[in-house]
Amino acid sequence: MTDSRNDRLASELYEALRGRHVVSPLIERYPDLTIDDAYAISLGFLARRRQDGERVVGKKIGVTSKAVQDMLGVHQPDFGFLTDWMRTGEEIDIDGKALIAPRAEAEIAFVLKDSLNGPGITAADVMAATDYIAPCFEIVDSRIRDWKIGIVDTVADNASCGVFVLGEAKVDPRQHDLPALHVTVTKNGPALSEGYGSAVQGDPAQAVAWLANTLGAYGVTLDAGDVILSGSLVPLEPAVKGDVFEMTLHGIGTCTARFV
Repeated sequence: MTDSRNDRLASELYEALRGRHVVSPLIERYPDLTIDDAYAISLGFLARRRQDGERVVGKKIGVTSKAVQDMLGVHQPDFGFLTDWMRTGEEIDIDGKALIAPRAEAEIAFVLKDSLNGPGITAADVMAATDYIAPCFEIVDSRIRDWKIGIVDTVADNASCGVFVLGEAKVDPRQHDLPALHVTVTKNGPALSEGYGSAVQGDPAQAVAWLANTLGAYGVTLDAGDVILSGSLVPLEPAVKGDVFEMTLHGIGTCTARFV
């Protein structure tokens, strides 16, 4: 019964993505859903996307900073998959990507040169396995009505991921103090927010290690070539057509997200 329910909910979320509509919170309808159920739903959701030709190009961790946790009322990290369809240039087609209620997050992306297979992965292992880091905007989105999410809802919904944009900078993380990295974000010109690498579990590399270990429990690895989004350094911000977000990851580079 549980397997069939999880499969049905995976289909429901997939249809919500393709049909650009929302569904009622899963945990409200099924209070007994567990994180393991949510992960099974997420994998079913991903399988349907792969049947459409999407290819996994990375993974993501989300809800890592206190600011985002307080905003969403979700007090532990989530995790999901990135596909080639989700990667976009700086012009983000809201309609073309079927975004419902997008919000922009400024992040540090890790691009791996070696695989990481948890458990037992440390931040030092992450640093050694990383080819380069880059400034990144993740555009989160939710197929759950009104962003009324708990941890089960967001994990099932592929960690509320919409699309992502990588800046052009490619920097060796071993040359920087990642917790001390400073990001500033503007929206349509004026300053919006700022934060530091320490916002994500004290160290973005530690966040990636957590992701490797958490996914490792489900038999999923972080693979060479993967893009890994390490979590937002600032509060997430709603976006509509015409908005332009710019982030500067000081000492690293910039990234722009234009909503069209």
